[in-house]
Amino acid sequence: MNKLNTILARNIDSVPKAICGFSQTVAFSHYNHLSAQLPIDPKTGNLVNGGIKEQTIQSLKNIESIIKGINHVMSDIVRMTIFTKTLKDIEIVKEVYKTFFSNYLPTMTILVVKNIPMGSLVQIEAVITYGEGTIPNSPQAGDLIKVVRNTKTAPECVLSSQSVAFSHYNNISAQLPIDPKTNKLVAGGIKEQLKQTFRNVKNILESIDVPFDDIVKTNIYIKDLNNMEHVQNVYKTFFPDSAIARAVGYFPALSIIEVSDLLLGALVQIEVIVSHGDGTPPQEIEDRHGIVIKANNTDKSPINCISSQSVAFSHYNNISMQLPIEVSTGKLVSNEIEEQTIKCLENIKNILENIDHKMEDIVKLNIFVKDINYINLISKNLKDFFPKTMPTGRIIEINNIEKNALIQIDAIVSNGEGTPPNITRTTKYK
Repeated sequence: MNKLNTILARNIDSVPKAICGFSQTVAFSHYNHLSAQLPIDPKTGNLVNGGIKEQTIQSLKNIESIIKGINHVMSDIVRMTIFTKTLKDIEIVKEVYKTFFSNYLPTMTILVVKNIPMGSLVQIEAVITYGEGTIPNSPQAGDLIKVVRNTKTAPECVLSSQSVAFSHYNNISAQLPIDPKTNKLVAGGIKEQLKQTFRNVKNILESIDVPFDDIVKTNIYIKDLNNMEHVQNVYKTFFPDSAIARAVGYFPALSIIEVSDLLLGALVQIEVIVSHGDGTPPQEIEDRHGIVIKANNTDKSPINCISSQSVAFSHYNNISMQLPIEVSTGKLVSNEIEEQTIKCLENIKNILENIDHKMEDIVKLNIFVKDINYINLISKNLKDFFPKTMPTGRIIEINNIEKNALIQIDAIVSNGEGTPPNITRTTKYK
């Protein structure tokens, strides 16, 4: 990692501290990741009085305070993720959400999960643009702009944009298996819903002239992990998508998470992060399409046949979800949460060391557990891996995890050296 770009972690005194000791916000290059915000009243340190409406307002106010505290505004948000505990609360969440976004709409993911820290009814997180970058004393492309686009070939939503591009990444709203012609769930079961969801993603990408193999990270949210075989079989019909990608067997980084419920009673929902090699205007011609996707695997961590362990593009590196599996045995390291947490983090560390990175390069951790009461033990383990500066993060309780594990973790990592220009334009996937 060179020292031109630096990780900038910050905490705002007027906002409650993040769970697990996470930093409230970590900026790197042209993006800034915020830790998931609970509806904590900063005056009392407790959950705000009231129900889902009051809790949603407080969570969004906490996000707004962090953003203002680092001299940004709410319209700098490119992606919002909202976790609730019940499907019935989502309509109230939506009504509150509208009051914070009147003109511009970021991309969005809404999920119903088993439990949220502190017994909260809602938890919300955001990713914002950081046009000035994090090169000390340099504006670093502060004139980059967001590009917001929608297409009628995919389902439209009054609360979110389908795609929001900024710099070298494009954020896509999570897609449900909705037929855009009828605006209803497609007929059939999990296989049909998976295919429709991926078609919706593909239609959005085609509308902005981005190939499907420019996806660097896929998050698949399903209601039943027993459908994993169907997920894998359908997934392999969409990836790799191009001749170049097939030649090298390119798969994006991947996380599969079981959730309690999804909008419209869907069985699956998919969100993707997409490379955007031409950046966003204004952009020098020689910069366009000049950055490559670089996928890597190491045998020191578990290898998945339908995903890459790490996928770098430009100044970020996306890490696939890691289970607490011992590589030598292919089995869980133990039945204890502390040992499993350490193993997940060790697997991530091995992946990072394989690409000449360190744990301190992580800007965001996404943690899913079987029991939210593990949070204090997990926090203790995190401090051992991050003794100086903590990344941002989220922690959510879900019903089931693959192999009956107690925890799974994925990460977003800074990539200070970027990825090199594609000189020949025939070796995009390395």
